[in-house]
Amino acid sequence: MKAAFCLIFLTIFVACDAKVFTKCELAKALKTAGLDGYYGYSLANWMCMAYYESRYTTNAMYDNGWSRDYGIFQINSYWWCNDGKTSGAVSACSISCNSLMNDDINDDITCAKRVVRDPNGMGAWVAWNNYCKNKDVSSFVSGCAL
Repeated sequence: MKAAFCLIFLTIFVACDAKVFTKCELAKALKTAGLDGYYGYSLANWMCMAYYESRYTTNAMYDNGWSRDYGIFQINSYWWCNDGKTSGAVSACSISCNSLMNDDINDDITCAKRVVRDPNGMGAWVAWNNYCKNKDVSSFVSGCAL
């Protein structure tokens, strides 16, 4: 059954042994890392974005044809990280995309902070625009002892 599940989601998740954070586990990690209120965005907004980008999965990867999105925040290989495949990549976070695919999300958080300092802010994430922006996102942290 697990093998069938992995095959179905192969385009989204690179491997089936990824860490999948629980809601409260990730909320605590992001709060500890200083994301609550970072550049004016609540912890609930960060959680909502991460949920819709990766379902809190550390090794999520999406290939959109000309670039790829990596990790729990789906950091893009054209603008933010270097995957060695994306032509003309800017790599503004000066980080390997592969380093965003492991269970240590500290470098993911550092890069996400860089992304949100850009003029687009959290608008850089399509999922945040579509599912979180100007919405009640309090459920993404409710019930968590923070």
